Parts: sequence; structure tokens; C-alpha cells
Amino acid sequence: MGEFPSSVRSVRFGVFEVDLRAGELKKKGIRIRLQGQPFLLLITLLKQQGEVVAREELRRTLWPEDTFVDFDHSLGTAINKLREVLGDSATNPRFVETLPRRGYRFIAPVVAVGEREDMPIPSEALPYKQEPATGDPLEARDHDQIALLKGTAVGVRRRWPLPWKISGLAILMLTAGVMVLILLRSRPPTLIRSLAVLPLENLSGDPSQEYFSDGMTDELITELGQIRELRVISRTSVMTYKGARRPLPQIAHELSVDAVVEGTVLRSGNQVRITAQLILAAADKHLWAKSYEGDLRDTLALQEQVARSIAEEIRIALTPHEQAMLTNVKRVNPEAYEAYLKGRYFWNKRTGEGLKKAIDYFSQAIEKDPNYAPAYTGLSDSYALAGDWQYGVLAPREAYPRAKAAAIKAIALDSTLGEAHISLAWCLDGFNWDWESAGKEFTRGIELSPGYATGHHWYGWHLATLGRHGEAIAELEKAASLDPLSLIIGADLAEELLIAHRYDEAIGQSRKTMNIDPFFALTHYVLGEVFVQKHMYNAAIAELQKAIELSPGSTAFTANLAYAYAVSGMRDEALRILDNLKNRSHDTFSNAPEIALVYVGLDQKDQAMAWLEKAYAEGFNPGVLLRPAFDLLRSDPRFQDLLRRIGLIR
Repeated sequence: MGEFPSSVRSVRFGVFEVDLRAGELKKKGIRIRLQGQPFLLLITLLKQQGEVVAREELRRTLWPEDTFVDFDHSLGTAINKLREVLGDSATNPRFVETLPRRGYRFIAPVVAVGEREDMPIPSEALPYKQEPATGDPLEARDHDQIALLKGTAVGVRRRWPLPWKISGLAILMLTAGVMVLILLRSRPPTLIRSLAVLPLENLSGDPSQEYFSDGMTDELITELGQIRELRVISRTSVMTYKGARRPLPQIAHELSVDAVVEGTVLRSGNQVRITAQLILAAADKHLWAKSYEGDLRDTLALQEQVARSIAEEIRIALTPHEQAMLTNVKRVNPEAYEAYLKGRYFWNKRTGEGLKKAIDYFSQAIEKDPNYAPAYTGLSDSYALAGDWQYGVLAPREAYPRAKAAAIKAIALDSTLGEAHISLAWCLDGFNWDWESAGKEFTRGIELSPGYATGHHWYGWHLATLGRHGEAIAELEKAASLDPLSLIIGADLAEELLIAHRYDEAIGQSRKTMNIDPFFALTHYVLGEVFVQKHMYNAAIAELQKAIELSPGSTAFTANLAYAYAVSGMRDEALRILDNLKNRSHDTFSNAPEIALVYVGLDQKDQAMAWLEKAYAEGFNPGVLLRPAFDLLRSDPRFQDLLRRIGLIR
């Protein structure tokens, strides 16, 4: 197969131009999104314009021997994508002709362009190859080049002596080299300090493999998130763009980033290929592209290579720790890794059923590879949320010890895993009430993984529990900057503003989150809490009812509705809900904090304190006591003693 010589800058056909150096396809000067196999297919066909490119040759070129794919399906998909972008037709082709059972041929005239528009280009890189003329071979070749570039027949022209040609060419090359050096030295480096890894496209053609491409996206975000000087948008926000066809400048504006990483993942059996490209988003300018492939066991190493290449391209100075993290070659059992990715897929759904499946898959990953630390971290996070009030999948006394044990095991296997330290800190907060140790673990986790939005999110709640509201809000805002479209972070930031008694700001933040997704139950719940504190009872009841409608079965939402009924004078409705909450209680999970809240609304302090003592005995998460609804009890000596035993006051 022919190659384009280095002097060829681009090739043109019709209204299209392929910039070979930038790896871009343009139509009338405007860049068109074409990447991965369809772009490589176009280049392959252009190199042999006018000739039939056999299917077997395409297989060798686009899918090497060690890559196992459904070739017919993959090639058909690539051809269809290319034709779609070019506006071509299989039945009446203008560019790509199909030769059944043989291959494909690029049939449109092609013109090669050099450093100067009229610079001679070797004819073997151009269409319609001609036999060289007789006489001086060099002159004959030059003659053919000019004819091909101008699209005219060969005619009479002035002939310069060969020595003068060589001298002139040498001077020209020297001058061009000097100019290039001057331009490179004078050109300021591309300044990129924030980027988003858009969801990697699944090229397998199998929808059941979406968890794998999503997992690859998540892992690449994690790798890049370890670089302190780089703000990397978290998974939750970028996943909203999965399958979307929005212009890159728009995405960059919505996420407030300088650049984006786009790419594809092709997984077939135990073979993996990752293709990635870095694009300066505002200008939609391609900066870098490369493909990486290997065995599934080497997937983590491939991701580190991608992250390291991006860091080098944007010229960020890495700390010794960051360099070590991106050069530490890791291998993983393929079956364990696959189970881990499925676990993260269901954990990210943030539903009770999803958490149950996540626990099962993380357990499978550990069974396949007992030394795989990230699987223990995922298991810890799943148990931690399963025991939280919002999901209520497991009783706290059952969930938190398992979560803590898994986090400790993860750290024992890999003490540099920042996410594991965050997981342990969450358990120390919510179950052990060991605030000092939790603070140290949060600090260590964020130091190791500064771009981990969940770390800043949960650390914000830690600071809020200790009454350090200014710092708490700052951490939650940091989490929101890393994950601007995260509904849970947006809602929790609003709730922390509520806890800090900054009610109007809490309303504004709730509205902002609601604009992203008006059907997120937690946002309505927080807004209902705020309206109660502002004595806007009708609005509060409406918001809490909406939250329950969107997330039926939540005892926290139901209890707050009962509280709103109680303080607004609708005692009968409050008592009806209270009886229902008591009937749903059992020995291992009594809903004690929620029942105590309703008694506060009914102004029955003794009953409220009795149920809080029950919650204390069950090892509840004391973060619930931060809510302004419990302000009525704060001056009560019994409440003060409870806080003292928990360690929140001295």
C-alpha cells in the first residue's frame, strides 16, 4: 500500500480536505467529526485512489491480527459512517464504490497539497498514475507532478540545469526549516488546565458491552484526576453527553473546560483497543490522537499510557507521586476486572436495587482476584450507601462494619489508592464517630486523588457535621466544580446551605439543580425543608409530596412531610404518617431518627429524645441532627449530652 510522503500536508477531493498532520476532515474549511476506524478507512482508500482495496487488506490495516472482531459488521459500520459524513450513496457513489465480495475503491479525483499550494508532490501519492516520460527521470517526474497538481496535460516548460535545481531546493528547505523553528519558538504553548473525558464510544456493536466502555471512561477519568494541577470533570457530568451530538464548544462552555478527550473502545474477547484524541474545545481544534491496544490484563496500563500522553501533550508538570502513579504498570485478572466494571456501573445508578447488584458484582471480583484493591473499595462504597438513610437497603449496624472492613482491606493491598482512604473516612464518620481519624483519612485520600469529586463531596459533609460550615460549603463547591452536572452534589450543596441557615442561597442552588433534572427527588426534598424553615408551608408540603411521588418508600421524605404537616397545624395528617412509620419499624431497622423528627414537629420533646436515644443505640449516622428541624432541641441538656457522647461537642 502506498504512503503519503512527508511533504504532503493534506489531500483534497470535492469540497472536502483531509489534514494529514492534524488528523482532521474538513468540509469547506469546517471540521467534521470523523474518528476511529471510519477515518482510518478514508485514509487507506485515499492512499490507493482509483484502485480496488481488497477486504483482506482492510482487515490487516484497520484490525491487526491480534484483534478479534466481527469483521463484516465492523467494516460495514465504518463504511456506512464514512458515507454518512461524506453525503455519499452506496447505489450511486460519488466517492466510495463497493465492489461486491472484492473490496472498495475511492473514485473521486484527489489533489495532494504540500507546504506551498503549488509545491510539486511525488506522483505516487496522487491519483491517475502516469507512465514517466522518456529522458531525464527527475525532469520527467517534475513534469508529471505539475500536470497532476494542475489537472492539465503535459506541455512545454522551461528546464533548469540539475545543479541549480538541487541548490535551490536545498536553500528552500533550509529557509523553511528556520521559519518552522521560529514559529515553534514564538508560538505560546496550549494552556489546558481543565478537561472532560467524554464517554468513550463502544465499537463492539454489542449493547451489553456498554458497561465496559463506560468503565473505561470512568477509569481514564480516575487516572487523570490524580493530577493536582488539572481539573478533570467527573463521571456523572460527562455521562450526560453519552450519545449526544452537541458541538464541542457548547460542551466546553457547559462544563467550563479548556479541552475534551474523545475516543473509542473496542473489546473482543480478551483483546482491547483504546483510541483517544485531545481536542481544544473552544476552537474545536485537534491537538493529539493515538491508539493503544493489548490484552485485557493490560487494560489498566493502557489507560495509564493514555493519561500520561495527555499530560505530556498539555505540558503539565507532574509531581514525583503523579509520575509514579502514571508509570506504575498494573495487571488485573480479566474476569475480576469485568465484574468490577459491572459493579461500578450499578453503583453509579444510585438506587437500592442497583446497590444490591453492585455488592454482588464487587464480591464476584474479589472472589476472582482477592488482591484487587479497587474491588474492595467498590464493595465498601456499596455497603456504606446501602446503610445510609436515603436508600435503607441494610441496617446501619449491618452495613457499616462490612463497609469499613472492605475499605481497610483495600488500603492494606494498595495504600496509594485515594478512593480507599475516602471510603474508610466515610465509615469512620458514619459508624465509629471517630471524627479525628476520619479527617486524616479524608485529607490523605484527597491528597492522593485530588480530582475525586466524591472525596470532596463526602469531606464536605464531614466538615458540616463538625459545624465548620464555611469550609464545608467550599468543599462541596469544589466537588460541584469537578462534577457540575451531578444531581446528588448539587442537592447536597443546597442542603448544606440550609444547615448553615443560608436559606435563600439554598433555594437558588436547588433551582439550579432542578434546571438540570426536574425529576430528581432529593432536590424537591431539600427545597421542601427550606420552605418549612421559611414558614412557606403550602409550598413545602407540595415539594415534599413531589419528592415522595418521585421516590416512593423513602422514610426520610415521608418523615419530613409529617414534620411539615405538624408545624403547619395539620396534626392529624402528621399522626397518621407517624403511626405508619412506627408500624414499618423492626428490631434491626427502626426508623428512629425519622420518628424523632416527627415528634419534634409535634413539639413532644420527651418522645423525640427517647427515639434519638434508640437511634444512638442502633449506631445511626448523626448527620441527621444537623438539620434545622432539630433546632428546637439544641438547648435541651439531654440533646447536648447526646452530642457529647457522639463526640460533636466537648
